[in-house]
Amino acid sequence: MTDQLQHIAYSSWVAIDIAKDSNVVMVELLDGKTRRFRMANSGKDHDRLIELIHELPQPYHVGFEATGNYHRPFVYRPLTEGFDVSLISSPASARYREAIFNSWDKNDPKDAGILLELLKRGIVQTYVDPLKSGYHASAIEILP
Repeated sequence: MTDQLQHIAYSSWVAIDIAKDSNVVMVELLDGKTRRFRMANSGKDHDRLIELIHELPQPYHVGFEATGNYHRPFVYRPLTEGFDVSLISSPASARYREAIFNSWDKNDPKDAGILLELLKRGIVQTYVDPLKSGYHASAIEILP
């Protein structure tokens, strides 16, 4: 059974709905102020988001919903920065959206809000990056 106790009192939460071309980001501070914006799924915008997260009150918790493999290049960055990063399950997000809105109707801004709520409630999974953890060797290490 998973330990559901949250041992860190976060001051900032960052929820990211990742997609192929653009991501929707929703940030909430401890005082309840929220900010939502769309960013390109590009290295330049990833750098901007990392800078923004560094400016937030600490400690912060970053949560994301994976889409295909589009999350891998982005999520590697916050992990190397030492951020607390969690995966938010797509089925959990869908069930929560159905329960709250009594509809399966889906759009990216609404999804970012749902992800933020799940992140704040601690309904997340530990994300383990295969490259960072050493589960996948690079092609250079495999070749003789």
